[in-house]
Amino acid sequence: MKTRGIEASLREQGLRMTRQRKILLELLEQSGAHLDAEHLYRLARERDPKLNRVTVYRTLKLLKDSGLVDELDLMHWEGEAHYYETRMKQEHAHVVCLRCGKVEEFYGEPLRRMRRQIENHLGFQVLMVRTEAGGYCSHCRVLRAREMEQAAEGARVRNARRTKR
Repeated sequence: MKTRGIEASLREQGLRMTRQRKILLELLEQSGAHLDAEHLYRLARERDPKLNRVTVYRTLKLLKDSGLVDELDLMHWEGEAHYYETRMKQEHAHVVCLRCGKVEEFYGEPLRRMRRQIENHLGFQVLMVRTEAGGYCSHCRVLRAREMEQAAEGARVRNARRTKR
């Protein structure tokens, strides 16, 4: 994590890097997963048993308001759950499996090109891009194809029974 950059950003906003803020930012950066507030709270408590739930929620709000953390809904795959990640990452899109909830991150030129097109065509100064795509991962596509085959076979069997009557 680029601690100096984060600390400088907080200082510019009249804030300091507290122990709790550092713990949450490190967890978000190191986990490699998209964590919701409750999961973050449990992980943070492992590092600091004195940390309470209210502090975690307030700290997440402060980090979000200060532009260091993004709050994501990830296609509302788990209802209204929100997930958090640091903004220190390279701009990327989230690709969510609508069956198992797996989240992949997509980086690349198409996203940079989209940003430039928006800026050029609409005259916007784009500060942030958040892109999500929903579909089925390769594993779930195989499972779904099997289910569709089984459903089709079941329908054929039912139709065959009806015609025999």
